[in-house]
Amino acid sequence: MRRHLYLIAGFICLGLAVIGAILPVMPTTVFVIMAAYCFARSSPRLERRLIEHPRFGPHIVRWREKGAVSRSGKVAASIAFAVSIALTLALTAMPWPLIPIGAAVVIGGWLWTRPEA
Repeated sequence: MRRHLYLIAGFICLGLAVIGAILPVMPTTVFVIMAAYCFARSSPRLERRLIEHPRFGPHIVRWREKGAVSRSGKVAASIAFAVSIALTLALTAMPWPLIPIGAAVVIGGWLWTRPEA
């Protein structure tokens, strides 16, 4: 049962990564890393395909080995946070803009403390 739940979660994360590749406000690499985590517990074949992927494989390996995030990944995430905050400020009334601002401070702060590879 647990294996099936991890497999489903892996495909959901992979779907969110595809959406993130299309929409500038959603991250992609984070969801691919989460999918690899789920596939490692459910399908070694799918995990291997992600690790061997020319675009996402190096990010997954870097994260697993060193907990590292590339500078370009950090910058992309920061830009996505800025766009999200700007859109929320433009389209909603207070206090809703405080949610993406809080997320950017907490998650962005944590992200920028990760080592770079």
